[in-house]
Amino acid sequence: MTKDAFGTVVDALARRDLTAAELEERLARAGFEPKARADAVARAADAGYLDDGRVASERARHLAARDASDAAIRAELERRGVSDELAEAALAAVTPEAERAARLARRLGGGPRAARALVRKGFPDDLVERTPGLQIAE
Repeated sequence: MTKDAFGTVVDALARRDLTAAELEERLARAGFEPKARADAVARAADAGYLDDGRVASERARHLAARDASDAAIRAELERRGVSDELAEAALAAVTPEAERAARLARRLGGGPRAARALVRKGFPDDLVERTPGLQIAE
């Protein structure tokens, strides 16, 4: 039996939370027509199975707990097709970036090595310079 687009969406969402954009992409790869894709995604949203805001919030919370920078979190949410508005709302709800930077710097023992790690993880230079415990040689 050939599965319809909505069945494919339900199966995909049973495995993990996905955004509308990710579902659209999966359906396109599976060969569904644009109208069938749009209808299936709309139906899933109407049924409460699909919520980009929830996906964005959960992903941002997970990445922030791992001391990711705002830039890294924004990039991940953008890659998953989350709107700028939802991404900003998700970032506003997590631990402030300065606290995450300080926590990571402490975990890495401070100093220049920790400062370089913060920059590599996408923390802004001015924030790295202000982070306690990072005596950066000029």
